[in-house]
Amino acid sequence: MSADETCDNDRLRRWRLVLGGGDADGVQVPLAGDDIGLDASLEALYDADRAGSLGGSAPQIARWLGDIRSYFPSSSVRVMQKDALERLKLTRLLMEPELLESVEPDVELVATLLSLKGVIPARTRETARAVVRRVVEALERELAPAARAAVTGSLNRAARKRRPRPGEIDWPRTILKNLKTYQPELGSVIPETLVGFGRRRAAMQDIVLCVDQSASMAASMVYAGVFGAVLAGLRAVRTHMVVFDTEVVDLTERLADPVELLFSVQLGGGTDIGRALGYCKGLVQRPSETLLVLISDLFEGGDRDRLLRRVAELRGAGVQVVCLLALSDQGAPAWHHDNAAAFAGLGVPTFACTPDRFPSLMAAAIQREDVGLWAARQGIVTARPEDL
Repeated sequence: MSADETCDNDRLRRWRLVLGGGDADGVQVPLAGDDIGLDASLEALYDADRAGSLGGSAPQIARWLGDIRSYFPSSSVRVMQKDALERLKLTRLLMEPELLESVEPDVELVATLLSLKGVIPARTRETARAVVRRVVEALERELAPAARAAVTGSLNRAARKRRPRPGEIDWPRTILKNLKTYQPELGSVIPETLVGFGRRRAAMQDIVLCVDQSASMAASMVYAGVFGAVLAGLRAVRTHMVVFDTEVVDLTERLADPVELLFSVQLGGGTDIGRALGYCKGLVQRPSETLLVLISDLFEGGDRDRLLRRVAELRGAGVQVVCLLALSDQGAPAWHHDNAAAFAGLGVPTFACTPDRFPSLMAAAIQREDVGLWAARQGIVTARPEDL
């Protein structure tokens, strides 16, 4: 097929999507693949008077709002959401408490509400905030106990593995531990194993969560906010929360309230991962005790060479870096395969992770286990350098 024929077919396909099919479209071009779902999304909104429309089902509305984020750029999504609020009376979803109460806690619904916050009328924003809080609290009840137990346990084990400094040695326990090495002729024990009081600093581990807030990462953003709040509540961990698109925003001070944190996020826009990692590098005070978790699908909109250089600098300084292509239950995401392979080549474990496995991942990383081997034991497929 020639280039001109390809261009003509694409033009006819676009007209078919605009005109909506039926006898009046004048194009008669069949649709296939993603175009079928895209067409259904457009029909539900703009042909609602003759099609089935979205109806009054809250789950159906939530699915539709999620679909349009998949099919259209963020600028178009904002226009369609505003049209949907006006044409299909979707404010009913936000204004009727009994309808909201019928919706089970759902991360996709939270992601949708957060993406809609710019067009939600002022009188309904508190209702939307209440729904988000309900879902976040349900996630905290489900995920926080395992996260606290895993991270606290791994910190304790990591502390016991490290050699105490002279001022940190617990001499009574050290003597008891080494009684088998007692030397009668010396009247003393030989301390083969030193037992310490543990770290006297408030934080044993610095954790930086660096999260991509592009629209495709909406569900991951919700889970990251919940886990960030849980980690911030642990005294032995110093947690930073950084979100980015083409700009970088430090939300660390809002970790005490994950709902406020999530409402500070601006879903959509471009992506400059290199700039975000540059900011995170400035937060690092103790490289050997810092774990940086980048949550991004790695579709870099900025300078790719700078991105890889930032990763190499962090790794070279001794920072432990892990890249999660997604933190959600949505299955295998779309991600930039070449960048993922390049990260793996720089020694950064790169893979998608479900929320239920995140606590175990953090425990393994804090204990400086091989995170790639941890992923393999979980049956998780990781990016490989040879995939480049």
